[in-house]
Amino acid sequence: MLIDSHCHLDFDWFDEDRDAVVQRAIDAGVLQMVVPALDLDNCRTVLTLTEKYEGVFAAIGVHPNSSAEWQDNWIGVLRDLARHPKVVAIGEIGLDYHWDKSPKAVQQRALGLQLKLAAELDLPVIIHNRESSVDVMQLLSESPLVGRENPGVLHSFSADWETAVAALDLGYCLGFTGPVTFKKADDLRGIAKKVPDDRILVETDAPFLTPHPYRGKRNEPAYVAYVAERLAAERGVETAVFAQQTTSNARQLFSGIGGP
Repeated sequence: MLIDSHCHLDFDWFDEDRDAVVQRAIDAGVLQMVVPALDLDNCRTVLTLTEKYEGVFAAIGVHPNSSAEWQDNWIGVLRDLARHPKVVAIGEIGLDYHWDKSPKAVQQRALGLQLKLAAELDLPVIIHNRESSVDVMQLLSESPLVGRENPGVLHSFSADWETAVAALDLGYCLGFTGPVTFKKADDLRGIAKKVPDDRILVETDAPFLTPHPYRGKRNEPAYVAYVAERLAAERGVETAVFAQQTTSNARQLFSGIGGP
C-alpha cells in the first residue's frame, strides 16, 4: 500500500476521467491521497473532492503564487475551512522566487501567518520551496512550530543537502516526486538516499512531474509507485518494505488520515 502525499486531483486536467484516475490509483495500491489547496476558492473545491472520495484528504492554505492579494483576514476563513473533518494539514504554503507572481514580502507574510495558524490548530504544514531556500528555512526556524513533533513536509524536495539537513533538524519530512526517476537526477537521488527512514515521503504532485516511464505525459496518483520503486532501489530495500515505511510516515505526519 502507498499514500500519495501530494497531488492536485482537483485540477481540470482530471475533469474528463477523475473517477477512473482514482480507481487506477486504488488498483495500484494507492488507497489514500492528500490534495493541497492553492487559494481560498480552491480550498472549497478540494473539500468537495474529499466528500466524494473516501481515500482523498485535504490540506487548506494559500500558495505563494496565489498570495499577491493577500489579506490578513484570510486567516479567519482558513481557520473555518480547516474545521472540515478531512483536513489533515495547512498547505500548500511557502515561498516561490522563480515566478514573479507575488512580492517576496507579501509571500513571507502569508507564510508566516499560515505557520502560526498551523501551530494554533495543531496541524502539520506542506511547504512549497522554489529558489527560496534561505528565506523558507529562516521562517520555519522562527515559527511557533519549532519543537513540535511532525511539523510538516518540504514537498517535492529539490534543494541542496544543506537545506535538507536544516529541515530534518527542525523535524520536517522531505517529499520526493517524479524527478528522482530522471536519468540525470543523480544529485537528487543522492540526497533522497540519505534521508532517515522515518522522514521520507513519496508523492506525485500530479498532474505535474511525471516519473519515468511516463515522463512528458499527465501525471496521476497511481504513478507514485514508480517513485517508490526507484527510491527503494536507491536505498537498497525491497519496494514493499519502503512502501510500508512511507505509508507509516505519511500517517504519522497527517494523523487525520488514520489507518493502522
